[in-house]
Amino acid sequence: MSKGVNVTSIVIDRDQYLELEKIGLGAFAPLTGFMNEKQFLSVVEKMRLPSGAVFSLPVILDIDETSAETIRNTDVVDLIFNGALVGRFRPNDFFACDRRDAARKVYGTDDPAHPGVKHFYELKPVFVGGEVELLRRANFDISADELTPDETKKIFLDRGWKRVVGFQTRNVPHRAHEYLQRVALEHADGLFVQPLVGRKRAGDYTPEAIMRGYRALISNYFPPQRVVLGILSTLMRYAGPREAIFHAIIRRNYGCTHFIVGRDHAGVGDWYGLYDAHELTRQFDGDLGIEIMRLKGPYHCRKCDGIATENTCAHVGTDFVEQISGTYMRSILSNGNHPDPHLMRQEVVDALKGIPCFIE
Repeated sequence: MSKGVNVTSIVIDRDQYLELEKIGLGAFAPLTGFMNEKQFLSVVEKMRLPSGAVFSLPVILDIDETSAETIRNTDVVDLIFNGALVGRFRPNDFFACDRRDAARKVYGTDDPAHPGVKHFYELKPVFVGGEVELLRRANFDISADELTPDETKKIFLDRGWKRVVGFQTRNVPHRAHEYLQRVALEHADGLFVQPLVGRKRAGDYTPEAIMRGYRALISNYFPPQRVVLGILSTLMRYAGPREAIFHAIIRRNYGCTHFIVGRDHAGVGDWYGLYDAHELTRQFDGDLGIEIMRLKGPYHCRKCDGIATENTCAHVGTDFVEQISGTYMRSILSNGNHPDPHLMRQEVVDALKGIPCFIE
């Protein structure tokens, strides 16, 4: 540190540490720090950074008023997690916002019953922007399953993959997801399955359940040389269409050329229409640096005797159709029941036995 530089420190929590890590690793590029007010407002209003680059969700550091006063005239802030120095921060802007107005624009609602809105309202009162430097990678129980953008790009290069499809999930794999992944593999050299395992709401799957389920699926049913599995440790925003764009940007940064957006991507409850994310992503075609594969939501059709979609099946709206969704699968498993094999592979169900499957 240069002589005369004013340094202090603040303690950050687990969510903030993981956001710091993603910025430092380039997962949130072109961001190189926590957003300042100009960046925040531009993203909220236009889904673009002031530079013009597409970016759909705020990435902010929230602190209390006491901490804000402590670092307001500080050149460099040491970021401390569990007593260890994990990063440095150069604060250059302190701001607040109309949270109800921002929530309506980002989440489409200001209702605190929405989990993303609730979390946004609960953030500390001061937002502070500035460049960051990651000094120490996170080391949690989930971290061994995480690949960096540099690592995935090297894997794809070493395997000779030129067309790589990214798949976002927060669920244990069911047959509808498997169908989408198989469709992707028909059009690409490889598939990158990257479950999101950061902070989620109660009732969502645990990271261990998701990873066990995917290992069982991939090892039993996919050509292993054509699939890469690695987690994304960032918080789930539940921001629906905007989060679909955010997820696409992240997978671009990991080296994917294509990204699947399916039914109700990153949605929760009935807050978003089934294909709102398809429509919003179309507004940014050619401007994301990654191609969006907009796929319909698969279901099981008893008449067709297999997984189908409204694009391939004549029996939409009939009793032959059985919908498959993460919510439906969670409801079956959480009651101690086993989904039928046409909804979820038996090997996946077996992999979940004896472990906590749901966040409390």
